[in-house]
Amino acid sequence: MDVPLASVVLIAALFLLLGSGVWVAFSLLGVGLIGMSLFTSAPVGLVLATTVWGASNSWALAALPLFIWMGEILYRSRLSDDLFSGLAPWMSRLPGRLMHVNILGCGIFAAVSGSSAATAATIGKMAIPELNRRGYDEKMVIGTLAGSGTLGLLIPPSIILIVYGVATEESIARLFVAGILPGVFLMTLFMGYVAVWALFHPDKIPLDVESGGGVDRLRSTGRLIPVLLLIVGVIASIYFGIASPTDAAAVGVLLSLVLSRLSGTLTRETFIQGLLGATRTSCMIAFILAGAAFLTVAMGFTGIPRMLAEWISSMHLSPYMLLAALTVFFVVLGCFLDGISVVVLTTAVILPMVEQAGIDKIWFGIYLVVVVEMSQITPPVGFNLFVIQGLTDWNILQIARAALPFFVLLLITVAVITAVPEIVTFLPDRMSSR
Repeated sequence: MDVPLASVVLIAALFLLLGSGVWVAFSLLGVGLIGMSLFTSAPVGLVLATTVWGASNSWALAALPLFIWMGEILYRSRLSDDLFSGLAPWMSRLPGRLMHVNILGCGIFAAVSGSSAATAATIGKMAIPELNRRGYDEKMVIGTLAGSGTLGLLIPPSIILIVYGVATEESIARLFVAGILPGVFLMTLFMGYVAVWALFHPDKIPLDVESGGGVDRLRSTGRLIPVLLLIVGVIASIYFGIASPTDAAAVGVLLSLVLSRLSGTLTRETFIQGLLGATRTSCMIAFILAGAAFLTVAMGFTGIPRMLAEWISSMHLSPYMLLAALTVFFVVLGCFLDGISVVVLTTAVILPMVEQAGIDKIWFGIYLVVVVEMSQITPPVGFNLFVIQGLTDWNILQIARAALPFFVLLLITVAVITAVPEIVTFLPDRMSSR
């Protein structure tokens, strides 16, 4: 078999299918069928059936719909109102004032949602009208929201980390824990940038912000305590080995229903809407994973991943050069595909190279998520850009320009975790030593 010819044919078929508007899952299945039929003698039907069933019949996947449902429940609750009213009094003394609410609000909601788009939409619905009414610089408001919305991919429980864990057969619990410190670092970096920007542009920060006294601050923060306890409980139970990610997700759903009921937002209608929303999203992701699993097996039969790994090895690239090349590759790919599709589409080809370079797969998972976060705010298919466009009258390119500083901060984060990998590996290693 001519491996270079097979590579060209399959890449062309993939772009043709995706460019024709075919669903990502069907595109992956189609490319796998073409590869198996043209370049191998393996029984296509048998391989397809066993692979799709094996990819779907995974206990690790059970956490996926549960965490998505938890986010759907809280998305329809009063959480966005509680986030703004609870965080705003504490931000009044910081340079940038209420713009920090965008960042912290996205960080907190990311910890109960796991979705970048849901994070940006939920916080944006509340923050954009309120900050515009108070006279904040609209470009900076939109930029902070677009950048901070990407935290939904990194801060656990992250949907994309579950997908990566299933695709690579890595521990989802360790991946969740690995995302904590990078997520906190990224939030700190965003807030630092906003503070510096505010010091250089004091005329764009309104002064009439109600700070309130200590008692008022504590009273307003009281509405946040149940959600914060939910977040800490879910993550801590996984870190200390009390519960698996699936068990923690089930408890999270139950507590989310209780919180929504106590806040008065749980009705028959919102319950059904949340359940249907979680079902649609979960089925979409599971279908993509099944297609990607078949493509992975098909690629293995064709020998393309092994050939690429050998080719990369023959170039004698250092791990840093390899990561630099992969960063450019993922950002470009992310301009045309959503984050989950990028992960499942590239895992089979990229992992052999990564393992051959001696790069830790847990670390690489976090690196991959941060790079995919960058693609969420790059046109033409940056999902966060579309979400924010739906909340404003700005076009995609205007929003992308507003988000450009946060793209650079994400790039800096990639450089930092590459230079200091312990930021990612410290907590998972401590978890393993327990």
